[in-house]
Amino acid sequence: MRGTRSSKAASADALKPKEALASKSKYSVTTKTGHASRIFIIPRKATADARIVTLPHPQNGQPSRYLACPETGIYEFTKVAAPRSSPRSWLLASTSIEEENQNSIDGAETTSSADLYVASHVDPLFILLPALVDAKVAKSSTEQKRLFLSSDDYFDRLPEDSSHLSEIIRWPKTRALLESRMAAICDTVDAGDESMFRVNETKLFSTIFSKANRLSTGGLPASVEERFVLKALEAPMKLRISNSLVGPVAEVIGATSEDTESVSTPKTESAESQSSTVTEILSAISQPSTATSSFSEEAPIDDAFTSAMTASPEIIQLQRLRVAFDFICASYIPLAIADRLKQSLADTTICKKDFSPLTTYKAELEKLRKEINATRPVDNFSRKRMRDEEEDEARLEKKRKLEEEKKRKATESRGVRDLKKVNTTGMKKLSSFFTKK
Repeated sequence: MRGTRSSKAASADALKPKEALASKSKYSVTTKTGHASRIFIIPRKATADARIVTLPHPQNGQPSRYLACPETGIYEFTKVAAPRSSPRSWLLASTSIEEENQNSIDGAETTSSADLYVASHVDPLFILLPALVDAKVAKSSTEQKRLFLSSDDYFDRLPEDSSHLSEIIRWPKTRALLESRMAAICDTVDAGDESMFRVNETKLFSTIFSKANRLSTGGLPASVEERFVLKALEAPMKLRISNSLVGPVAEVIGATSEDTESVSTPKTESAESQSSTVTEILSAISQPSTATSSFSEEAPIDDAFTSAMTASPEIIQLQRLRVAFDFICASYIPLAIADRLKQSLADTTICKKDFSPLTTYKAELEKLRKEINATRPVDNFSRKRMRDEEEDEARLEKKRKLEEEKKRKATESRGVRDLKKVNTTGMKKLSSFFTKK
């Protein structure tokens, strides 16, 4: 009887709701409602009165989140996200020294993602720029026709949808900060107790250019430096034979017998020896482990290559400066205004930096690349690869059609299959009864 009672009790527990069983557990998990928690990293100098506000983004005018502090200025948020392939989360807890010593944590919670939002200082000038510079107004003669307007007139030009600008300009220090940044790119006149502003595009370019100069001087991120500075200035490689250069690699590989005679080698060598030397080098490149390689230990294969063109430190710095300027224009300035600022780079009366060495180097580099592409032979491997790809596509298309035919037959009813077996010889088609007489 005892065994029967215990089995009945176990079956009764199995029929109880899961919530009732969870209450017996040592640890319980509560269901969260509302928005998921987010982690913001804000600077220490931001006061307790700082608020997260919505302001129009300077590049597209869309509402964006910023951190506005009445004492220290405006900050933008940069999202630092974890890779999608490795999901992560954060454990958040507020502990005291006594709790840490006791290894106990009360009131902890976890976030559903490991994203961080880092607040960094942003120049309020970018937020006001769309109102200060009318993108529809041409630069040339109409610049002097712009009117001097008050700061409130420019503030009213900004989008007001979901914007807290009208609230933060009531803070005295924030309003003074905005007006001081306006004065940095505007001509000003005093009208009584109020200052009037009119944008000066020369001052605007000088301000943006100085920001780019500081950014490039401090050093760009390693990934940006590698991709947009070094890779953009990288030239094709040449082969070196006995301290002599033998044209671009692609040109040497595709050289004919006539091209081989014009290769710059020591005059004591004949054309046949030159051709054999080039053949040995190419075979050594394709089979570096061969014992009969023409490269000795004193002259490794890597030393046989040299760049066809080498950018000087001056050109690299100019490219770095150009990348920094383009980044600022693409991130914080409307497209129409950014195009006009980029045109000012070539104007020596506005831009004090001479970019002609960089322009000349890029023109020569582009010319060299076109010459190499023109002399590159079309090998049989690439043609065979194209044929293989076409055959694979045809095979996949045929397989797809067969699978669709099988699916269609599987969905057909038995009556439809039986009708297909009927001999329709001599019968009229159904469409013949609907033809015009």
